[in-house]
Amino acid sequence: MARPTKGRGEGAGGNRKLAVKVRTAKGRKIASTRWLQRQLNDPYVEEAKRRGYRSRAAFKLAEIDDKHLLLRPGMVVVDLGAAPGGWSQIAAQRVKLMAGKGQVVAVDIAEMEPVSGVAQLQLDLTDSDAADRIREALGGEPANLVLSDMHAHATGHKSTDHLRIMGLVEAALDLASAILAPGGAFLAKVLHGGASKEVVARLNRSFAKVRHVKPKASRAESAEMYVLATGFRGGSDQRDESLS
Repeated sequence: MARPTKGRGEGAGGNRKLAVKVRTAKGRKIASTRWLQRQLNDPYVEEAKRRGYRSRAAFKLAEIDDKHLLLRPGMVVVDLGAAPGGWSQIAAQRVKLMAGKGQVVAVDIAEMEPVSGVAQLQLDLTDSDAADRIREALGGEPANLVLSDMHAHATGHKSTDHLRIMGLVEAALDLASAILAPGGAFLAKVLHGGASKEVVARLNRSFAKVRHVKPKASRAESAEMYVLATGFRGGSDQRDESLS
């Protein structure tokens, strides 16, 4: 069970609260206990609940957008690996979806509770018809931004985990290359160390600027970070530059 301790924490909104310590229960693994304690003491988890966001991940996109200005009213956005929907919620808010502006299409292999105004597709991104189905959902409109917060189940083996997530990044980039409008942007989750040299080279050929970003909302101990590519040029530029 959980109990308050004498330590104090501070919420994402600046409100201080009692820290919570979780006792290891019979039958519960130590890793599960640590995860539960981290969740109970995470100010972003609490703030996400307060604001009605599906997950703390919403703050990651919000923070990246605050700094890099990716989302604007009227934009067409595709959110890959969207479940449970936190990123789609932020995208919908910032493109002013409920004011009749823009489009957001959420794509995931798993089922997801509907997000108001957001079109949803349950499909495997590696399916041969995935790009066609997404284009259809967009009504033939090109996307201005492709987001990917997709992740593979961690094995604990760094090389294997890196290869798995790079496979997802490449699948997301294949899709982005097929549906992005000129000038569009691509944001995808990677792991510590960033995108592979091959992916970076490919991004530099197709985008004007490529960089890695790690929002404060990502836990300090987490290996996750994001690769951000802006100024889509449709792959016509074959330059191979180093990462910014």
